[in-house]
Amino acid sequence: MQLLRLDQFAGRLNETFDVDMEHGRVPFVLVEARPLPYQPMPGLAREPFSLLFRNEAAIVFPQRIYNMRNTLMGEFGIFLVPVARDRDGFLYQAVFN
Repeated sequence: MQLLRLDQFAGRLNETFDVDMEHGRVPFVLVEARPLPYQPMPGLAREPFSLLFRNEAAIVFPQRIYNMRNTLMGEFGIFLVPVARDRDGFLYQAVFN
């Protein structure tokens, strides 16, 4: 399993990450990548962070692990949770701690 880090996503804002769905690939756009507060401790594998993706579909997708693909980052799985809806679609969050 690949250990994902904030610095891998910070330069990818507004890029599309394709998600494999039953009926094909669905685009999710990375709209936020931010660090989370934490207490430093020995052996910490990475600093915690949060990602926010937007999807413009008219339906909300359930929380689960989605297989994502980005041109520069390759393929990886991320657990996404729907957290909000705005005028442009639904927002999904991934938290890494």
